[in-house]
Amino acid sequence: MRYLSGTILLTLSLILATDVVRAEEPALKVGVIEDMSGPYADLSGQGSVISARLAVEDFGPVLNRKVEIVSADHMNKADAGVAIAKRWIEADGVEMITGLSNSAVALAVRNVAVSSRKIDIVVSAGTGDLSGKACSPTSFHWVYDSYGLAKTVGMATIRSGADTFYQVLVDYAFATAMARDGSRFAEAAGGKAVGSVRVPLNTADYSSFILQAQASKAKAILLALAGADFINFVKQAQEFGIVDGGQKLASFITFVNDIHSLGPKTAQGLLSSEAFYWDLDDKTRAYSKRFFAIAKKMPNSMQAGIYSAVTHYLKAVQAAGTTDAIKVAAKMRELPVNDFMTENGKVREDGRLPRPMYLFQAKSPKESTSDWDVLKPIQKLSAEEATRPLSESECPLVREAQASK
Repeated sequence: MRYLSGTILLTLSLILATDVVRAEEPALKVGVIEDMSGPYADLSGQGSVISARLAVEDFGPVLNRKVEIVSADHMNKADAGVAIAKRWIEADGVEMITGLSNSAVALAVRNVAVSSRKIDIVVSAGTGDLSGKACSPTSFHWVYDSYGLAKTVGMATIRSGADTFYQVLVDYAFATAMARDGSRFAEAAGGKAVGSVRVPLNTADYSSFILQAQASKAKAILLALAGADFINFVKQAQEFGIVDGGQKLASFITFVNDIHSLGPKTAQGLLSSEAFYWDLDDKTRAYSKRFFAIAKKMPNSMQAGIYSAVTHYLKAVQAAGTTDAIKVAAKMRELPVNDFMTENGKVREDGRLPRPMYLFQAKSPKESTSDWDVLKPIQKLSAEEATRPLSESECPLVREAQASK
């Protein structure tokens, strides 16, 4: 009896010791770096953090480790993003970084992640270079890029009858890529460029730029502005009578938040491209209802995309049985991507996740039936149509894969 009691006690001790070890497993940390206080805060910001936390809530622990979301504001400064990423990786044990609104910040943070052998999943920046010359084996581009936006908006605008166009571009990396791709597709559809102008980020007074666009006599003004910059431009353009004067406004990168802020009276008729809309189907509505309960606003494609990216990363970690970036990245490319905004998605060798893109038109006051009922889909490009062909890729990984075949 004494021997049996000793055996039982030893077994219990071992069980308790195992539980203690499990309890002491460090959290698996995922970092969300976004604009939390600047012109893109409403588009990404805390909404991205909410989506990341909802993904973790739904997925649960991974490899017996609690998953923790950390977040920070890059203030639209590449050096700030780099400092955050280095601190997170070197001191705080962050395994994956996502979000990364602002292409310059995204490219700078990617360099840190790659050199540290950590994964980055860019959701909130659009330059095509992220899956082009700046690609890496452990880097991903998740929702939208300049190619898909430019193709959807540029071609559709010209085909609507506006055969001349003028571009207004915010002065950073994304705009450079957008100008290149936007002109390409607009001209392929028969359009003619009559000029362009770059504007500083966070511009308050657009009057001189609007007058230049108006004086161009272009039938369409294509905007590569986002967030507060876009909203301010459209409001001021209305004051100058741009649309009433016969010029169309089309935006390469506009989100439901922007249209909601403008209201149907100001935004009606505006064309824009998105990868997601809260009211597309039952699955998007279900997720958006959860998001709205916390954020008090509907999610856009970037915020929804954070949920998708974090979820797929956690699935890959679970499947790989490790957080090793190379092994996890391989699993991310191997496993299909399935969630409320993605159906059987397949990550390519360049890190791009192809997905359909929608052309939306802002509803008129008569068409809108509720506060967030602001957009209607009028065209859809398939994932293949909306994604740059690998034959045009500047990604070294693609060239290596093609050379090995």
